[in-house]
Amino acid sequence: MRHPSVGGVDPPPFVAGVDLHIDVDRRTAGTGRSVEEALREAVRSGRLAPGTRLPGSRALAADLGLARGTVVGVYGQLVAEGWLIAEPGSGTRVADVGGVEPSRAGGGGRRVPTESRVWADLRPGRPDLASFPRTAWASAVRRVLAGVEAGGLDYGDVEGTASLRANLAAYVARTRGVRATPDAVVVTAGFTHALAVLARALRGLGVRRAATEDPGLARHRELFAAAGVDCVPLRVDEFGADPAGLTPDTGVVLLTPAHQHPAGVVLSPARRGEFAAWARRAGGFVIEDDYDGEFRYDGRPVGALQARDPERVVFAGSTSKTLAPGLRLGWLVVPPALREPVTAALRESGTGVSVIEQLTLAELIAHGDYDRHVRRARLAYRRRRGELADRVTAVTGISLVGVAAGLHALLPLPSAEHERRLIAAGQYVGLRLHGLHVSGYRHPPDESAPAALVLGYATPSPHTWRRALDLLGEVLDAEGLRAGPTRRRPGG
Repeated sequence: MRHPSVGGVDPPPFVAGVDLHIDVDRRTAGTGRSVEEALREAVRSGRLAPGTRLPGSRALAADLGLARGTVVGVYGQLVAEGWLIAEPGSGTRVADVGGVEPSRAGGGGRRVPTESRVWADLRPGRPDLASFPRTAWASAVRRVLAGVEAGGLDYGDVEGTASLRANLAAYVARTRGVRATPDAVVVTAGFTHALAVLARALRGLGVRRAATEDPGLARHRELFAAAGVDCVPLRVDEFGADPAGLTPDTGVVLLTPAHQHPAGVVLSPARRGEFAAWARRAGGFVIEDDYDGEFRYDGRPVGALQARDPERVVFAGSTSKTLAPGLRLGWLVVPPALREPVTAALRESGTGVSVIEQLTLAELIAHGDYDRHVRRARLAYRRRRGELADRVTAVTGISLVGVAAGLHALLPLPSAEHERRLIAAGQYVGLRLHGLHVSGYRHPPDESAPAALVLGYATPSPHTWRRALDLLGEVLDAEGLRAGPTRRRPGG
């Protein structure tokens, strides 16, 4: 559609699917060059992101009121210069030019970091969302909708649908060694919701203090605090969380035994026994966040701590690391003493999980599609872990730690200041990095504590993974990080 001209200059058109603004000054010669420079500037400044599909030459020519040949010539010139990519059958797309913006002084260029200009993300605790099994999930949804009776779409039980609870009980027993029956399983909207419910239930039973791992996720401490439960830190060393930090008034302990987040260590058998003995002796409870327990690459899988004492240990899992956090699907295997308080807290929270999604996950597990997806993901993440370790070692000579399992690894650093510098350098080139200090894992903050980058190698999609490795290598090389004297383990 043509837009009315104002003062001889056409107002910027909007092209469907692309927020594309181009000023064409018809009072001067070289209209094609004006369009060319406007597009070049849009790519150079980042207003047109890499991969953005541009309108076809005929559509853009009609929108601008130009000859199609003019637009074809503009596209051809920008393709030759490397600003655009033209692929037969795929149209014209914006090339990845590395976020270079011209200096205002003219000549030269620099990378300009902005929150919207992230080329690659090494965030820990997130799977490759592009690998979500869409076909298997869609097939499961169709089977569910074809078979579910009308009554099955009514408000469900607050603890979850019977089919999902039964399938989850069998799954965690088979894969994680959990001692579970369907009656012990409670379905939640992910682990965050599960922890909020548990904190509320425990507070109602008189628990006033929880122990959490240091380093550990600040969000977990916030959830306890919101329920009126104080937190004390448990120092993490090479054997996992240290029970020596438990105080006499501690009523619950939150642990990630299979692969501590973020230090990456496995809770030792001796420590597991000590925590189980404490729970029995003190009448306390242990919350076992299985986190990414399905992803173990070296040695035999580590069984769940819950099997040691199902009366005192709550087992928690979710699909956030195996499928996608956006599903908001999690589960608890709850000891008998907590079932009624947890059910009451669930009801009071007013938060439920879609019955359709619960039935779909149950179908996915029953047909073996869930297991097949986890196996494929495990192989892919294991390959990425190796590529990450090779790249880091080649550039720095430093070996990653915490690599036996999970979706992330740690790169030990000399200090918190090094951590901040590397994260800033990553931002400068469009690489999102996280660290033990900068990302709030330390409780309480302690500048003298060991520092490290927490590198999530599962997060990038397949088409950005190589770019992420290249940018990381560029940052590490530019900062001159090299292997030095033996450092303390990042968890300690």
